[in-house]
Amino acid sequence: MMKLKDLLAGVSLIDISKNEEEEIQGIAYSSKDVQPGFLFAALKGEKKDGFEFIEEALLKGAEVILSEKPKPQNFEKNWIHVHDAREALALCSANFYSHPSQNMKVIGITGTKGKTTTTYLLEEILKKSEYIPGVIGTVSYRGPKINIPAQRTTPEAPDLQKMMREMLDKGVTHCLIEVSSHALELKRVLGIGFDIAIFSNLSGEHLDYHLSMERYFEAKKKLFFLNHKKRIAVINQDDPWGKKLISEFPGVITYGLEAQANIRGEKYKLAEKGIELAVKYAGGKFTVTSSLLGKPNLYNILASVATALTLNVPVSTIQDGITALKKIPGRFEKIENSFGLHIFVDYAHTDDALRNLLETAKELAPRRIILVFGAGGDRDKSKRERMGEVAGGMADWTILTNDNPRSEDPLSIISAIEKGIKKARTRNYKILPDRRKAIAHALSIGEKGDYILIAGKGHENYQIIQDKVFPFSDAEVIRSILKKMEAN
Repeated sequence: MMKLKDLLAGVSLIDISKNEEEEIQGIAYSSKDVQPGFLFAALKGEKKDGFEFIEEALLKGAEVILSEKPKPQNFEKNWIHVHDAREALALCSANFYSHPSQNMKVIGITGTKGKTTTTYLLEEILKKSEYIPGVIGTVSYRGPKINIPAQRTTPEAPDLQKMMREMLDKGVTHCLIEVSSHALELKRVLGIGFDIAIFSNLSGEHLDYHLSMERYFEAKKKLFFLNHKKRIAVINQDDPWGKKLISEFPGVITYGLEAQANIRGEKYKLAEKGIELAVKYAGGKFTVTSSLLGKPNLYNILASVATALTLNVPVSTIQDGITALKKIPGRFEKIENSFGLHIFVDYAHTDDALRNLLETAKELAPRRIILVFGAGGDRDKSKRERMGEVAGGMADWTILTNDNPRSEDPLSIISAIEKGIKKARTRNYKILPDRRKAIAHALSIGEKGDYILIAGKGHENYQIIQDKVFPFSDAEVIRSILKKMEAN
């Protein structure tokens, strides 16, 4: 509960129609979540306008409406007219939950790939340091006695602030947040005081939303302006977009394999059992070993090392934390079996991520690579053909299937990917739209020493077809098929 005038502290107002002394019981941006005494923020969405749901919010007991539109005539409740409803919602949310970010260390991670893995690595390092980490990211929102499957990478501002308040009340000392480009563009993380901002890399994704790589980069860059006088920036020196970011922010901490990096990977060994990496920094050199696989994870490890050193975590603790992390849900996650197959589930759902996945597998000397993947519907269509071309050029055999087709025709999505495969001049592919059948077929043709990669959904435990959500976990489907194979 908070007085309206305190809730609106720092918010740029055009007009307020009534008393600022009234008590507000809560904040909602969905009319379904409104309770008596709430402020309802009528946000304009991609498909619907919150203005259309004001009547429903009032019926549920909303006392205050926040909108970019002026108050309608004869409107009896309190109406707050603002320049930017999303900005106002974020600032109100931070006020309502008493700015939890001010009382913990907050680390924001942005970039196309590596965000999730970096949070898992840092989480283990912080635990070994006897800190209490909380994580808000793509797989889950978790902390002491908190473990909620994630609905989206970065929640809306009221949910984010509420979660951080709950984490702080449960003793969390460090909050790790995966910050998506959508969240930055839609101002969900305004009002959060980031202590450290990490940039991993940038490659083509969400271009249906951002329209160009330059605009995608500009969205990601916004994280580095938040709390910029107090925050430290940790940036991938080797990434071209990382270099651009470094040029715009002097005094940053850099990591990478290139000689100029502040925290540099000098020597490394990539093997089927994991990674061994020698790290050089201002204080000397040390070695880390990890169960994670592939070159992309070198960078995730270096990002976590650079951040931990910035937090003054002892080297021995960093080493222990990295070694302690054995696997990450849906990130090159190995599925054990008795057939001598190397089966992995991975979240790769862009052409660049698919290329990294296939390169990682190739480094491990496979007999053959069998790839199963599709592409999500109602998402960036430009990447589909590119994904097909990568698959056709790098996998020994490809099975095209459904991902989350959503409202699109699954066969039209597959057809777009197939164009790319044909560009690679290969006939080594098959189309099986039913994902379960596609996975079963891949397992049936696999032979000892083959690498079978099931890509696209990773940790997800559902499939979206039209407007229905069906339970579907790649890992569980694989295990159930293997069980039947073992019984025969």
